[in-house]
Amino acid sequence: MSSTATPEKRRTALDALHRSLGATMTDFAGWDMPLRYGSERDEHLAVRTKAGLFDLSHMGEITVTGPQAAQLLNYALVGNIGSVGLGRARYTMICRADGGILDDLIVYRLAETEYMVVANASNAQVVLDALVERAEGFDALVRDDRDAYALLAVQGPESPGILKSLTDADLDGLKYYAGLPGTVAGVPALIARTGYTGEDGFELFVSPGDAEKLWLALTEAGASVGLIPCGLSCRDTLRLEAGMPLYGHELSTELTPFDAGLGRVVKFEKDGDFVGRGALEAAAERAASQPPRVLVGLVAEGRRVPRAGYPVVADGQVIGEVTSGAPSPTLGRPIAMAYVDAAHSAPGTAGVGVDIRGSHEPYEVVALPFYKREK
Repeated sequence: MSSTATPEKRRTALDALHRSLGATMTDFAGWDMPLRYGSERDEHLAVRTKAGLFDLSHMGEITVTGPQAAQLLNYALVGNIGSVGLGRARYTMICRADGGILDDLIVYRLAETEYMVVANASNAQVVLDALVERAEGFDALVRDDRDAYALLAVQGPESPGILKSLTDADLDGLKYYAGLPGTVAGVPALIARTGYTGEDGFELFVSPGDAEKLWLALTEAGASVGLIPCGLSCRDTLRLEAGMPLYGHELSTELTPFDAGLGRVVKFEKDGDFVGRGALEAAAERAASQPPRVLVGLVAEGRRVPRAGYPVVADGQVIGEVTSGAPSPTLGRPIAMAYVDAAHSAPGTAGVGVDIRGSHEPYEVVALPFYKREK
């Protein structure tokens, strides 16, 4: 008689703290993560109007170093990493040879020949394996640094003020998609002006041993301006309102960046070959001549919430599929992202609905994002 053991869920350095705060925990990509602490709506609105504090330590950090680190990343990824300035970051993707998306990534240039690739938790091992395989023949080292970092994010309009009270780093000079080393509440950190909420904010990469000290300092510094702890549930509705894709929903190995409307991240003009170039050139041509299904926003006229996988319909025919859907706390109505046929993708297209358990609920087609903060 044999039995299959269930793999142990990984826990972040802040696990005990989350539980002490009464967090509802959930399994996410093999990690035990806080889903919410109280009301998802309250957490969402705190980020939109004040500030929220997230534990994102499940994300996968991979360091690439060496004389040919940039050349390796240019070959392995679709973006032009060689043009990323010191202290800057770039959104990009790693694709298969057939052009299918393995993951979307942020790459930080930390030093002259040192880069940090941040992968989604669900794909971190896949990305690591691909980079190691693609590194053959390059004078560069790929290192798994997932256990070397905890990642905290403070997001929302009050986040610059909160962070300024804890650091003497030049936050005013820190541009969006840039990072600099500094000290926050006495803790050494990589301070990055990045996020996944549609708001201004920062992501702080620190040693796991320093995570609790930093969390408590940020909590205290933000208490007077309304900062609250936030879970993965509101992170999902925040990114959905901001029109940001989520791997496994809007992105997958079945889609190329051009299918996802993100062809701009593919840089054909960079020097040398890169994995997937031929397939992506063909995908770019197809997208230009005959667009495949287009990613659009849908806003409900009623109250029923669409979910991933629900058919999008028009004139009794299926014209697409919902990839993400949720109630929008900011709009006050259910919203969704969906891939639909190009003929029904223009904002304001009449007669479009979502099949919710056999009932065709009317939806308005809108341009993404649903929400954009005022600068």
